Amino acid sequence: MREIFKKSILILAIFAIWQVVCELEIFTPYILPSPAATLKTMYGMSLSGELATHTIISFKRIFVGYALSFALALVLGGIAALLPKISVYYEWILEFFRNIPPLSLIAILVLWFGINETPKIIIIILASFFPMFLSIQKGLTSCDIKLIEVGKIFGFSKFEIFYKIILKSALKDIFVGMRIGFGYAMRAIIGAEMIAASSGLGYLILDAEELSRADRIFVGIFTIGVCGVLIDRLFLLLIAKFSLLRGEK
Repeated sequence: MREIFKKSILILAIFAIWQVVCELEIFTPYILPSPAATLKTMYGMSLSGELATHTIISFKRIFVGYALSFALALVLGGIAALLPKISVYYEWILEFFRNIPPLSLIAILVLWFGINETPKIIIIILASFFPMFLSIQKGLTSCDIKLIEVGKIFGFSKFEIFYKIILKSALKDIFVGMRIGFGYAMRAIIGAEMIAASSGLGYLILDAEELSRADRIFVGIFTIGVCGVLIDRLFLLLIAKFSLLRGEK
């Protein structure tokens, strides 16, 4: 309980300062609505189902793109770790795309595919792929060689050594990469929805800006932040669990 209180102090202080600024009318409600007005708007949007609809649409896009990105990163990360000599054939192209901001491709993707789900899914894949790929590659190549030797002594096949020893040893790194990759995926989809979408949290924020509704903008921002924190906590629990299984602190 004390730990929760400590973590809440700064948040409560920010809301208190926000309320005081609004009470003093330093900024007009048009620019900075009060916390009470923002919560009232959030409550109304929740009752109408509008907020849930936009949230579900955004996260549906995120999970589809993220799942495809993870599958691709797992396959290519495994190949990169187990067959390092072939990296000479693809490392330049991977470095090329790693240094291109995914949102810079939204214009050409919309030109090719139109304003549908495909450009957004591709943007999510490009944004989340590299953190997961690099973490998977690191995890699969950092397995203790002594554990592999023990597996050979017990007569494990190459597949059993990979599945029971190498992959298990790499799980923490894989989850760390997944955690980072999901954060990138969320940033990417919100940006993509603000550029080329007619639904989702990014669209909600952009539409609110065009309507000069600062309260709705804050609702969208808070929803993104809260959902992101909850999912990040889940990844931290998974990472902690597998750290304990490996005897780490």
